[in-house]
Amino acid sequence: MPIPALAGTVDPESTDILAVANHPLLWTFALGVFAIILVQSFLYVRAARTAAPDLDIPASELKTAFRSGAIASVGPSLAVVIVAISLLALFGTPAVLVRIGLIGSAAFETGAATIAVGSTGAPLGGAGYDQQVFALAFITMSLGGAGWILATLLFTPILRRGSAKLSEVNPVVLTVIPAAAVLGAFAGLTFGELAKTTPNAPVIWITTGVSAAVMLLLLSTARALRADWLKEWALGLAILVGLVAAYLAHIALVPAA
Repeated sequence: MPIPALAGTVDPESTDILAVANHPLLWTFALGVFAIILVQSFLYVRAARTAAPDLDIPASELKTAFRSGAIASVGPSLAVVIVAISLLALFGTPAVLVRIGLIGSAAFETGAATIAVGSTGAPLGGAGYDQQVFALAFITMSLGGAGWILATLLFTPILRRGSAKLSEVNPVVLTVIPAAAVLGAFAGLTFGELAKTTPNAPVIWITTGVSAAVMLLLLSTARALRADWLKEWALGLAILVGLVAAYLAHIALVPAA
């Protein structure tokens, strides 16, 4: 059975995954997604600058917010890059760029791909992982990610109306709920990892403890010295130090396979 849109250009039974994974058609789609994101980013920045005067937000504060967001994204982006590099041989550059670098997460994408290829009896990246199995994995990852996009399109208008009603009743609620949601999400992810009983469990505990300690130290120092710039760098530095701690702890505590 030939692969849709690639029929006639590759051998469906070939195990040369990269011949399909790096196909120009997929590169075109990936670059198209990047182009859309760049346009969206430009529109968001322009909208923020346009609305700032009406909300009494000074230009300096807006600039600080942009800079803080850019700096805080360095740490998470570095972690994504490390994971993405390790998956290039399995999914190819275009798929990794779109599914992991922009939209999805490595845990979800690899889990979805593993389940999909498992239905064919071929392990992910192992014997039998041919071009058709890769196509199945890629389609599964894409459909799984599409669910989140559809949910955003459907529920954003509903949530917007709800937030408007809450602001009329009590504006403070709109400040508390987003903060509580972010704390709950990160706490759930953190405690979910801490509860695991794998050989990497000590590494996870050490990484979490070191990252939390570094974050607390940086924020305390920033408050004591009134160094707002340190607050902007705190998250990125905490993640970088956490990555180093994870690497050293893994070498020291996890036996080599």
